[in-house]
Amino acid sequence: MSDSGVFGGARPDRHDRASQKNAGANQPTAQLFCRDAVNVGGAFVPRPPLTYKEALAWLYSLQRFGIKLGLENIRRLLAELHVDLHGSCVIHVAGTNGKGSVCAMIDSICRAQGYRTGLFISPHLITFRERIRVNGGMISQDAVANGLTLIRDLVANWQPHPTFFEVTTALGLKSFAEAKLDIVILETGLGGRLDATNAIQSDVSVITPIDFDHEKWLGDSLEKIAAEKAGIIKPGVPVVCAAQRDEAEKVIRARAIACEAPLQFVTESYGRSAIGLPGDYQKQNAAVAIAAVHAAKIGIDEKAIARGLATVECPARFQKWDGKVIIDGAHNPAAARVLARTWREIFGDQRATLILAVLSDKNLRGICEALAPIAESVLLPKIRSERAADLEVLARVLSSITPSLPYSIPKCVGEALAVARTRPNPILITGSLHFAGEVLAYLRGEAAAFEECAQ
Repeated sequence: MSDSGVFGGARPDRHDRASQKNAGANQPTAQLFCRDAVNVGGAFVPRPPLTYKEALAWLYSLQRFGIKLGLENIRRLLAELHVDLHGSCVIHVAGTNGKGSVCAMIDSICRAQGYRTGLFISPHLITFRERIRVNGGMISQDAVANGLTLIRDLVANWQPHPTFFEVTTALGLKSFAEAKLDIVILETGLGGRLDATNAIQSDVSVITPIDFDHEKWLGDSLEKIAAEKAGIIKPGVPVVCAAQRDEAEKVIRARAIACEAPLQFVTESYGRSAIGLPGDYQKQNAAVAIAAVHAAKIGIDEKAIARGLATVECPARFQKWDGKVIIDGAHNPAAARVLARTWREIFGDQRATLILAVLSDKNLRGICEALAPIAESVLLPKIRSERAADLEVLARVLSSITPSLPYSIPKCVGEALAVARTRPNPILITGSLHFAGEVLAYLRGEAAAFEECAQ
């Protein structure tokens, strides 16, 4: 923050932007007009604005383009939408596990000090609107509809067409730019180096613990995965990093040296006040969040830190729904091991009735190996996600690890919960953030509000 109290210039990364600067101006006038209009009886009339449901349907349809890592499309989008975060301090967070919690803590701490914040996270649990928050409040349905209508018309003839995550990122960043925020917190979607969020020039780069996940996209070794995550490190921009395994730490140090970026490893846990998220691992996340705020030179006092951490909300992170039900979005072996440790911290030797659903592209064996020791029995319900692992395959994996562990396959989430509640053990619902969202919607009596999304 400058002496005048205005945050320094966090703007879209200008690299390669010149070639896109006049992209719209170079298109024929008729083409520009036609993308915002439809031909009715030989006359062009404006395309009607999308409703919220129509806008989401269009956005979700973009998932057919899959995941395309790269920055050219998002840079073009941000340029043509005139997105400029000048005046906002941008904190960019990558890592395998803990990203969501760290982002939520930074946001909560800064709001407790009175700053206006923007928070961009993924995936959502119940509603798409969770992904984009201004001052703690979700983006409105009207803002989603209007923003996506604008982007739909803008990109109608683009080749290649922007992906679901590129459009979502552009919508979030445009919303933040229009809101004139003090601080913007961006969570990467996948990796870092070629993630759409990396098109923005950040003021601090944050890296949470790195482990195996998304190997198809990021590589089959910790070194390769760390290289992608460390791609958010930019020349001269401070880096705050959680404690890492040796292979990842070496890669991060090398990248920071190459970028002449000051690097701080946070190895101690925060313990000065209570944290609203349970588990010792959240004390480590809190220490990283506080270090990130300080590295950004954001003026924060101890009262705001304590208040922000005490009131932080991050659903599906060892979330206690009631006296018997715990919901956690652990979806890779490292996260499942942390979950099992946290379970023992809270429940000791008491075992869980485990309700488990995992996506098919995840390490089923690694997740089951971590969770089987804390389970008394397992329920494997059919869930709504089209990416869900085959239940018979998941059952065979479980049985091969612990043949004596009883399991059953309920036909839906509601049936699984009803069965689990008849048993004396506490209930642990885990395996996927998508699954956690479906469960939360059901428990809230809002099953119809669950906006299923593959990404």
